Amino acid sequence: MQHEMAAAGVITRARGEYLVRFNVSRRIEHLAMMTSFIILALTGLPQKYAGAPWAQWLIVAMGGIETTRIIHRVFSFLFIGSAVYHLGGFVLSIARKRFHPGIFFNLQDFKDAITVLRYDLGVSEVHPKFGRYDFRQKFEYWGVVFGGIIMIFSGLLLMFPVFFTRFLPGQAIPVAKVFHSFEGLMAFLIIVIWHMYGAHLGPDKFPGDVSIFTGKISVDRMMKEHTLEYERLVVEAEKERDAAAAGMTES
Repeated sequence: MQHEMAAAGVITRARGEYLVRFNVSRRIEHLAMMTSFIILALTGLPQKYAGAPWAQWLIVAMGGIETTRIIHRVFSFLFIGSAVYHLGGFVLSIARKRFHPGIFFNLQDFKDAITVLRYDLGVSEVHPKFGRYDFRQKFEYWGVVFGGIIMIFSGLLLMFPVFFTRFLPGQAIPVAKVFHSFEGLMAFLIIVIWHMYGAHLGPDKFPGDVSIFTGKISVDRMMKEHTLEYERLVVEAEKERDAAAAGMTES
């Protein structure tokens, strides 16, 4: 089966070659988010557990508590910038009528989750077909979205308490500290346990899925992991090819 898939950004035509899954903008966005998250975790968790020997060692290694706080705040703005950029791209895609709702949950995701559970338990040999994102990827994405909202707003309250307490009760600051602290810890654990296993350490991904860094995914992987998306791209490419052929005929 060999399809010319120009609509998908195909690099070659043969099975076993590559498609473009993530454009440069998405890869840069992920890199900025990943970098800021790592630095925020390295500077934030030692402050949460300041009494622990490992936390004290890290704080000293980073130049002391004041320097650690400055680094944390600088990279928090990189995280906020990444979130704003992502939101801007989301709005722009809607304005340009290029938005694809594949990242939103639907009833099929819940059915797929049950099907995958039955498959993993050996109860069924049926495995669901996924679109651009499966239900696990959607769950992680929306976890980042809502977790990011909590971290950004609680972090801003802690960074500028005098400003915000002009129109918010003073109790908002300790509440923000609790939210920021525990949401940060939960996000760290989810990344280390859920994301690292799902994207890099799982049997089908080890030693790592680098598509978010290279932007490319093999046709074989696309057909296996995102079957419905592959089929959609094939249909789009065939429509483009037919339209181009019709244009040449008319001219």
